[in-house]
Amino acid sequence: MTGRLKNESGFALILTLVITSLMVAVVVEMIHQVYVDTSLSRGFRDGQQASILAESGATGGAKLLQMGLSGRSYTSLSDSWSTPLKLEDEAGSLEITVSEESGKININALVLPNGEYEPFMLATLQRLGTRLEIPGEVWSATADWIDIDDLPRSGGVETNYYRSLKPAYSASNGKLMTLNELSLVKGMMPESLDKLRPFLTIFSDQAGSNLININTAPKEILAALDDRIDDRMAERIMEERRLQPFRSPAELSRVPGLDTVAIGLVGKISVKGNLFRITSVGRVKDSGRRIEAVVRLSGGTPEFLSWQEY
Repeated sequence: MTGRLKNESGFALILTLVITSLMVAVVVEMIHQVYVDTSLSRGFRDGQQASILAESGATGGAKLLQMGLSGRSYTSLSDSWSTPLKLEDEAGSLEITVSEESGKININALVLPNGEYEPFMLATLQRLGTRLEIPGEVWSATADWIDIDDLPRSGGVETNYYRSLKPAYSASNGKLMTLNELSLVKGMMPESLDKLRPFLTIFSDQAGSNLININTAPKEILAALDDRIDDRMAERIMEERRLQPFRSPAELSRVPGLDTVAIGLVGKISVKGNLFRITSVGRVKDSGRRIEAVVRLSGGTPEFLSWQEY
């Protein structure tokens, strides 16, 4: 009888320990789940606040650009907008960076409405491509991708070629919607697109203008504007605009050796841009949101042409 009681007591003790262990495990799991749910809730809230912060930076930056450049006859890298703006307090941080798209080449301007090449854009892209070691036939294929017909030009390809690929697809026969779309064009390798990306845009300036702003264009584009502009002359242009931004296209003749070049570039270059890329990064605790927007400044409200959030 005593042994039986001892066995029952031992079993009861083991059962109690098992139940206690299970209860502890359940409690620990509940605490962990509450912690996870709370963390997710806080993370979601912080992410939403970071998104709102980034959005305010993009829209506010566009408005400040419009107000600051109103009445100005030129834009340059000496302007205050070219310096990144950083704001920070206990609620979070905001960083706004602005660059000008008007100092780039609009790849969509390669083809005129009638389907013919735009001579200046083609020549500029060819010179840039030579510098960056981009195959020359890429520009023919790009023109065929953009033009509205399915007739391949010399060195180009149209839908028949792309339909033979796996997976098959068709030529756009319209303007590029993103620069990434260039990766679909025959001959445009990923490394070539990476080289070109800093120098191209898909957007046109105010009133459809595609003039290149010599006050903000990088050295590679300045050297591609004319066969007579070499690296040394491009560096002279950059030094001249650093000392005193050009107030009119004709002032390019201030640079020694560019008198006749400046005359030939009239109607192809500008000194003021209306296209800007705004990058706004909002951070709240461990959460961050990034907005990249392209805005066109006009007489009224800034016009957003592109808006991407990451």
